[in-house]
Amino acid sequence: MQLDFISIDCGSPSKPYEDTDTNITYSPDGDYIDTGINQNISSEYMYPKYPNLPFPLSDLRSFPLGNKNCYTLRPEAGKGSLNLIRASFLYGNYNGESKLPEFDLYLDVNFWSTEIIGFARSDSMHICLVNKGLGTPFISALEFRPLNSSTYGTEYGTSASLVLFKRLDIGSSNGTGRYGDDIYDRIWSLYVSPSWDTVSTSLPINTYENGYRAPFEVIKTAARPQNGSEPLNLNWNTTGMDDQFYIYMYFAEVVHLARNQSRKFNISWNGSPLFGPVVPRYLQADIISNSRALVGKDHQISIYKAENSTLPPILNAIEVFKVMQLVESPTFSEDVEAITNVKTTYQIKKIWAGDPCGPKNFSWEGLKCNYSLSLPRITSLDLSNNNLTGPVPQFLEELKSLRILNLKGNQLSGSVPNALLERSEARLLALSCIVIISTSPPYSGDSSMELRRKIKTATEGGNFNKTGRTIASKKCQFTHEEVLEITKNFQTAIGKGGFGIVYHGYMKDGTQVAVKMLSPSSSQGPREFQTEAELLMRIHHRNLASFVGYCDDADNLALIYEYMPNGNLRGCLSDSDRAHV
Repeated sequence: MQLDFISIDCGSPSKPYEDTDTNITYSPDGDYIDTGINQNISSEYMYPKYPNLPFPLSDLRSFPLGNKNCYTLRPEAGKGSLNLIRASFLYGNYNGESKLPEFDLYLDVNFWSTEIIGFARSDSMHICLVNKGLGTPFISALEFRPLNSSTYGTEYGTSASLVLFKRLDIGSSNGTGRYGDDIYDRIWSLYVSPSWDTVSTSLPINTYENGYRAPFEVIKTAARPQNGSEPLNLNWNTTGMDDQFYIYMYFAEVVHLARNQSRKFNISWNGSPLFGPVVPRYLQADIISNSRALVGKDHQISIYKAENSTLPPILNAIEVFKVMQLVESPTFSEDVEAITNVKTTYQIKKIWAGDPCGPKNFSWEGLKCNYSLSLPRITSLDLSNNNLTGPVPQFLEELKSLRILNLKGNQLSGSVPNALLERSEARLLALSCIVIISTSPPYSGDSSMELRRKIKTATEGGNFNKTGRTIASKKCQFTHEEVLEITKNFQTAIGKGGFGIVYHGYMKDGTQVAVKMLSPSSSQGPREFQTEAELLMRIHHRNLASFVGYCDDADNLALIYEYMPNGNLRGCLSDSDRAHV
């Protein structure tokens, strides 16, 4: 029975154990959640005062911190599998306040109640408790049961789930409600009406012809009206005029009928024909369910004898479910993967649980999302002042809809991924961070120095030239004519690199400079030019040549540095130039 079951005793500090009442093995919840506090219910609610208290309900996990705390379950069958998920809650005055809290429960990003049947929308399912400000959320037990995918069908397919409304074992008065031969571990409520009689059998009943597999203790009993001409009526009411329901009725003939006897009946909903005629088979379990949802506030199911039937109708069991439309969508999968990698890499201490963007108004701390798309996308990520270390990870590039990225106040090192820089330069991303980098001017060889680099968004006041490039300031900008004057029409070339040729020149005050011109054949281009210019205008260090300015005049791009007459560091360290050191 326990194949692929997940049974969690929330708040239990112990090892897995077998519950003596159900013979089900329960595990502590530490492998499924990393937030919350283990608690025990008050002794006044425990054994021996309550000898029938289920053992998994004797403790709980509470969540005093965070607006959203989530358990993560991973179905063995993965995405697309059909599952029953049940959450149990026993307050038991664990905190001594004698006040029941109110909070919401979500399956992934959609609201639900304590038991639900639904499809896994990914390989992971999140059961989330959301704090509404009306007391600390808590949970006592969480149970996951895989179902046959052919069962509990609706017209909505995978776009809706079923929330349990009623599950009745009709005609039984002494069962436990939970049975070892129920392969789905459903909990049945016993139900007998004063106007009904019970019929039953001790003979085996075949339940293998459909996937619902009702347990024997449930299917062996049935009810019939005491007055054979009266119907069996079941009623329920809700508050919503548009509430939708599905019913699953179980029938099996438990009486061996004589040749001159027959049992045949019809089923109606609110006076309208629904099914029929129905002839239950002897010792064979059959399931009947509506193909279209029953919509409305007031509901009555009537099972009444057909005209040519000699015996009254029967009903063995019924399940009633309310439809829960999946109105919210999960976050775009590539965004989920990227932000999960951020969490893992940086070991984020925030309560980042469940879906990053959902439900709405409960996205992860520091995240903002765009909900106008078919799937929410992450648009803003604030990780400032979190004492993060290490490089800026490449997988941040995968957050394609990101518009704001704040990494200030950390100890990051290395280089910022090119894709982020390019998006920042194109004014598609507001990027703010400080990283430890290595840099070396083209004329100073392989020298390197740890520096701090602050990158600001291009929307914070950058200046555009007529080609659309943006440079942070014009106070050290030169025209192409001025560059010609400084270099005397590029008279003296002193070096060459991947960017282009470097020329010697003089400023008007006599200061010697090195002018690096971007060559049309260079493997680098305007974006690299802009990045280097933005960087150098912010770097000042006594061991590095000063950055004098730049030229960004039409197609003429140049970077102007302080001239170093003793050559570069490589030359100084080589054998041929050793005498100059």
